[in-house]
Amino acid sequence: MYQIEEITIAGIQEAFDSGELTSWDLTAAYMERIADIDKSGPTLNSVLELNPDALYIAEAMDRERKLKGPRSPLHGVPILIKDNINTHDMMRTSAGSIALADNFTPYDATVAAKLRSAGAVILGKTNMTELANYMSSTMKNGYSSRGGQVISPYNPEGNTWGSSTGSAVATSANLCAVSIGTETNGSIIWPSHNNGIVGLKPTRGLVSRYGIVPICTAQDTAGPMARTVEDAATLLNAIVGYDEHDPSTWSREGQIPQDYRAFLDPDGLKGMKVGINRGYFGELSDEQKELAEKAFEEIRKCGAETIENVNLPHLRCDRSVLLYEFRRCIDAYLSTCSPSLKNRTLKDIIDFNNDHPEQGLRYGQGILLDAQLKASGTLTEPKYIHDRLAALKASRENGIDRILDGSCADIYVAPGISDASPISGYPSIVVPIGFTQSDNMPFGLTFVGRAFSEPTLIRAAYSFERRKRARRAPKF
Repeated sequence: MYQIEEITIAGIQEAFDSGELTSWDLTAAYMERIADIDKSGPTLNSVLELNPDALYIAEAMDRERKLKGPRSPLHGVPILIKDNINTHDMMRTSAGSIALADNFTPYDATVAAKLRSAGAVILGKTNMTELANYMSSTMKNGYSSRGGQVISPYNPEGNTWGSSTGSAVATSANLCAVSIGTETNGSIIWPSHNNGIVGLKPTRGLVSRYGIVPICTAQDTAGPMARTVEDAATLLNAIVGYDEHDPSTWSREGQIPQDYRAFLDPDGLKGMKVGINRGYFGELSDEQKELAEKAFEEIRKCGAETIENVNLPHLRCDRSVLLYEFRRCIDAYLSTCSPSLKNRTLKDIIDFNNDHPEQGLRYGQGILLDAQLKASGTLTEPKYIHDRLAALKASRENGIDRILDGSCADIYVAPGISDASPISGYPSIVVPIGFTQSDNMPFGLTFVGRAFSEPTLIRAAYSFERRKRARRAPKF
């Protein structure tokens, strides 16, 4: 049988072209791994639902390849997407909630439509922290009432972090080629960092949010999750661009290159000025600090000039922005769903959970109650308006822009996550740098830049990844 573990998109296309592998074969192989690893054996529980038409789609892509050639580098490639991304097929879009378990959506999210257009095989939906971790402050990362608990592939007791946990774990465990996650406040970067993969959070407005179960317009985005920087760049190519349904994408002319893979330069760090952010080193363990310092040294060995004291402490996301926007955004999204969907407002979801407490309220729903009771849904509250503008200023003008301007750095790096990135809407990409021996958990380094600096970040991350080579597949 063809060895699919750690296979890249380029490797898949080479195998397709040589006839060693077909899309049908690869799709079937991933399905078998899901049966053996995700639903039995270590039981990672990262895949919530499989597409019953996946094998048929793969077969069609194989035939199309023979007749017309491939549509794109993703032609025939099996991809898993997060369960908050609409697909107009026989799969649900529930955001992990039993209250939305009957949500068979009448339209594709733009991200899903772009993947289909590229010839990708949407293999299934990944489990996630329920409602993108915006239901209860006590909810465990990776838990949903519909899907249960996602388990780390490296340590059953390890924290999977963020809400895109299923996408991260499935990608790390080789249950798919690549996956799509979503982020509001770290939910692409954190789970990628904690599961030993590459996560790319794009500049807000680069990727459409249309058809994705929302938290807020201020910070939501979708992005690639992969095992290599090259695969993340390839996946990014397929999902970026203008969408009439999403105003954040409307003014991006000249800001999207033709091919992000053009920036995969092994010498990409040579001559680059990289700021070192130790703004929250005090929160790291000694093992994590050691991994970070070794990573900084590798950056220097790649030919970059590192600049010390480019420090930006944690910028805690102002929860009022999310709180006020959530009620408005979730009600607007639910209004676009099929008339057969029973729960069509935030209040309906709350009432449904109250009627099914054993399943729906394991961790409570305090955040949902706050959003329903405290937010008007009109976004006219003075606190919301002031806080949203203040958050942008703190993370941009007084945050990322300030430290990059003040140090003359092109980008900066931070161990773990830089929360200024999701608040500002600026891009970031995390790359594995090693494992902590005490608990065998992965650790990552996040590269952060200005708006639409994905080309620079990809150059830097690819160059670093090629030298560091810290990614290690989990063993089962």
